[in-house]
Amino acid sequence: MATTTAAGIANSLTTGRLPRWTPWALLAGSWIVAGLIVALVQAAGEPGDYNIVGAIFFGTILFDLAIVVLSALIEGSRQARDRLVTSLVVTAFVIALLPLVSLLFTVVLNGLPRFDIQFFSSSMRNVVGEGGGALHAITGTLLITGMAALISIPVGLLTAIYLVEYGRGRLAAAITFFVDVMTGIPSIVAGLFAYALFSLLFSDPGIRFGFGGSVALSLLMIPVVVRSSEEMLKIVPNELREASYALGVPKWLTIVKVVIPTAIAGIATGVTLSISRVIGETAPLLIICGFTTSMNYNLFADRMMTLPVFVYNQYANPGTDVQVYLDRAWTGAFTLILIVMALNLIARLVAKIFSPKLGR
Repeated sequence: MATTTAAGIANSLTTGRLPRWTPWALLAGSWIVAGLIVALVQAAGEPGDYNIVGAIFFGTILFDLAIVVLSALIEGSRQARDRLVTSLVVTAFVIALLPLVSLLFTVVLNGLPRFDIQFFSSSMRNVVGEGGGALHAITGTLLITGMAALISIPVGLLTAIYLVEYGRGRLAAAITFFVDVMTGIPSIVAGLFAYALFSLLFSDPGIRFGFGGSVALSLLMIPVVVRSSEEMLKIVPNELREASYALGVPKWLTIVKVVIPTAIAGIATGVTLSISRVIGETAPLLIICGFTTSMNYNLFADRMMTLPVFVYNQYANPGTDVQVYLDRAWTGAFTLILIVMALNLIARLVAKIFSPKLGR
C-alpha cells in the first residue's frame, strides 16, 4: 500500500512535465538537422570546408524554438518562460564557444593530412618539396620552453611568496608595480632585450642560440606566474597559518608545509597558463633563436628551431608546391595545440596528486 501511494505521488509530481533527457535530445537533434541543412546548402552552392560554426549556431537557435514550443504545449506558459530563459543561457554559452570550436575544427581538418610518423621522426634538413617533418622544431620548443619554465617558476613563485607573506611598504609596492608593467610588455620587446643582452655579453651582434629564447620567454612568463601564484596564496585561510604558528612551527616551514600545499592546485594552473602563454610566441624566438632545418639539442650553441617559427616559415616562405608547405604548417599548429592540451592535463594531474586531502 505504501509503495503504491509513493508511486502515485511521484506520478502526480511528474505529470505534465517533460522528461529530464528531453532538452539534451532536442539539442542533439537540432544540431543534426541544422548540420544536414548546412551540408545541403553548401552542396548546392560553391564547394568548400564544412561550415561547422553555422551548423552549431543555427542548431542552437532551432533548439530554443523547439524547447519553448514543446514546453508550452505540455508544461504550460509559466514553465515555457523558464525553459526560454534557460535556453538563452545555453545559447550564450554556445556562442562564446564558437570561435574555439571553429579554430579546433579548422586546425584538425587541415592538420590531419601530414599527421604521420614521418612528420614526428624527421627534420627539414635537405628537404625542398614533399616529405620532411618537424622533429627539430618540436625538440627545440620543448627544450626552450622547459628552460624558460625552469627559470620562471622559482622566480615567480618566490616573488609571490614574498609579496603575500613578507612584503610590506615601498619595496612590495614597487615589485607589484613592475610586475604589472611586465604583464603588458609586447613579446617582441622581450626578444629584443634578450638579443641586446647576449650581444653585449658575448660581443657578437649575430648571436643566435636557444638559451636566449628561454630568457626572452621567461620575461613573459614571470609576471603571469607571480600574479596567479599571489592570488592563490591569498586564498589560503589565515586560520591555517595561525594554527601552524600556535604549534611552534616557524614561518618558513609553515609556508612550505601548509600554505603552498593548500594552494598547489591553483599554482599549477597558473604555471600551465604561463607556459601556454609563451609556447606559441614567434617574434622573440625568431629574433634570438633564428631558424634552422637541422636538429640541435644544445641550448647554448647555434640556431634552434621552434614550432611557432616552423609554422611561420612554412607559411611565409613556400616553395613551388605551396600546398605541401601549408600542410606542414597546419600540422605544426595542430601539434602545438596538442602539446598545450597535454600540459593542461599534466597540471590537473599534479594538482590532484599534491593538493591536500580533505576528510569528512
